[in-house]
Amino acid sequence: MTGVEWRFRAVVVAHAVSAYGTYLNLIALSLFSYEVTGTALGVGVVMAVRLLSGVTAGLAAGALTTRFTRRTVMVVTDLAQTLAMVVLALWASDTPVWVLLGAVVVLGAGNTFFNVALRSAVPVMVGQDDRARANGVLVTARSVATVLGFASAAPVIALGGFGVAFAVNAASFAVSAAAVLVLRPRTDGEPCDESGEERADAGPSPARHKRPRLRVAGLAGALLGMIALRGLDALASASHNVALPLAAHAAEPSDPAVFMTRFWSAWAVGTLLAHQVLKRRSHGASWGERAFAVGTCAMSFCFVAAFTGLPAPALMAAAVAAGFADGWTEIVYTSRLQAAPDRQRGRLFGLSATAEQSGFALGTMAAAAALEVLPALTVVGAFHGAAVCGALALLLFTGGRRGTGRPGRADGDTHSHSHSDDGRPPIGESRPSAGEDHPSTEENHPSVGANHPPTGENHTSTGEDHSHHPPSGEEKGEHAHGTSTGASQLPGS
Repeated sequence: MTGVEWRFRAVVVAHAVSAYGTYLNLIALSLFSYEVTGTALGVGVVMAVRLLSGVTAGLAAGALTTRFTRRTVMVVTDLAQTLAMVVLALWASDTPVWVLLGAVVVLGAGNTFFNVALRSAVPVMVGQDDRARANGVLVTARSVATVLGFASAAPVIALGGFGVAFAVNAASFAVSAAAVLVLRPRTDGEPCDESGEERADAGPSPARHKRPRLRVAGLAGALLGMIALRGLDALASASHNVALPLAAHAAEPSDPAVFMTRFWSAWAVGTLLAHQVLKRRSHGASWGERAFAVGTCAMSFCFVAAFTGLPAPALMAAAVAAGFADGWTEIVYTSRLQAAPDRQRGRLFGLSATAEQSGFALGTMAAAAALEVLPALTVVGAFHGAAVCGALALLLFTGGRRGTGRPGRADGDTHSHSHSDDGRPPIGESRPSAGEDHPSTEENHPSVGANHPPTGENHTSTGEDHSHHPPSGEEKGEHAHGTSTGASQLPGS
């Protein structure tokens, strides 16, 4: 990240402030819901409404980010959530149930719309080559915000009550909206870029002729497999989020909050380490489906290990390892979806939000019911075992596909590597002289003449003119630097 680094990092800081308020509010709103409804069933209904609104918003997020600019969606959703929290803060002493339900609908839908818009805009804001590093910065900021939000919820509520907690959350949303309004980051590609991507994506290539790929609703089967696994991972993660308070009370009955804070702090350290490792290893490229599947397996094993009664040092090591795997999968997964053309990106992240929040909602209800009759280790092991099975299925599906899971390659990447990233031949390769007739094939030289045709050359292509077609679907070396274009979940999901 070069010229846009300061602007993007400022947006990330503002988003981290918003995330801090969101995680603080997760605890405050749960306690407040019990105070308003007076029953555990009422709390469950409020949580279900929030999650359902997020799932529904995910279905519409792709169309919304296409109809309006992503920056507009981000600002409007932040302002809507600000207003909802201001209403709750003003009515904290006597809130009707319908006001509480209206507020959680706005919070659930607004969080989904904002996250879909932000994640799909990252390649435009920083360029395709730097999207993995940018995602790492986002994951790190979210992890720190998670720990601070959870850790400060109890003292904020104790000192100022629910009204102050809601006001802090409202202020955090306002900071995020103001940052996007003032900084005005570029979030959408030019219309010509989108059409170029569409032509490049639809154009013939040797790989497409040789190796038919499964596609559903216009999306590659491997991408849909990743989204399905992400939903299954969210279902599994719900189990350890529900079971962890039970483990905290069993391990430190006198002060379970300290146990929780220590565990999630170690987890946050792991996500930070994942960002540092991927930043040095991937050089901005996505690692693909196989890396995501392997990371999901590792994360599941680490979270299951945390419930086996390990001594404190080993438990913290397991939490760090779980955080590392969690950060790894988040960065790899997000970067892989961002490699899609801009016209598909909003739809992909909308489907992803629906899958993640549906899985988390179902997992929360199922795990809570299972924990009434089964030990925490059994429940967490069963749920994460399902995620491991899904990851193994994805590995089998992508096992025979060449190029998947390697740095710098993505599904559908057919760009010749005999040329440098800017479309010119490598140093030392001679250029044909002007006026010569050079029929070329797409297989050997797909980009010769695409960006820098020498004067007077006649490049005869194999059936289609690619002179203005930018490469599409690449992980490394893409020409997309700024031109391409969850109801809140608990951490570890």
